Amino acid sequence: MSADSAPQRSNRTTRATERTRRVRRSATLTAGLAATALLVTACGSGGTSGGGGNTNFVTGTDGVATVAQGKRTPAPDLSGKTIAGKTLDVADYKGKVVVLNVWGSWCNPCRAEAKYFAKVSKAYADKGVQFVGINTRDTSTGAALAFEKDWGITYPSLYDPTGKLLLRFKKGTLNPQAIPSTLILDRDGKVAARSLSALSEERLLKMLKPVVAEK
Repeated sequence: MSADSAPQRSNRTTRATERTRRVRRSATLTAGLAATALLVTACGSGGTSGGGGNTNFVTGTDGVATVAQGKRTPAPDLSGKTIAGKTLDVADYKGKVVVLNVWGSWCNPCRAEAKYFAKVSKAYADKGVQFVGINTRDTSTGAALAFEKDWGITYPSLYDPTGKLLLRFKKGTLNPQAIPSTLILDRDGKVAARSLSALSEERLLKMLKPVVAEK
């Protein structure tokens, strides 16, 4: 073996190591950017409509988007375990107006609107309206259950810690893109309205009443 071969192998090893480090740095940066994109919609004050196509919905000055009855799309399959460990399928509520609220116990705007959801859900329980929560990004159900107890929420919430249920909504539809988000489903299980920000009692009722009044 020549005296020059060892330094050459050493140089090749050094270059390979540097390439590996660059790949790792690039992967880390990409992952960081993806996480940042997710956090932009987490616990924010609102968002924008989904991807391209004919969306058929109109967003009012109050940030509430609505769709005319004949142009609505069905909500996706939203079923699974609740934070209380029970099985729930939103499709079982077809025939009722359903209020879907996406929330997390860690989310300040979710806490701000919780008392209004508790109040309206009880006031409309005998009017053919069912409230359902989708709890997301809570790493355990303990904090979510404590949240519901603190705010007097008695309706069920699906447990969706990784957001899999939320990803079932197609782009270009009234899909939830922020936490909190609220969707109103009509009696046929189609998405009639959406808000991407925390709601006051007045704004919640403004979303809900027109759909309840539909024939």
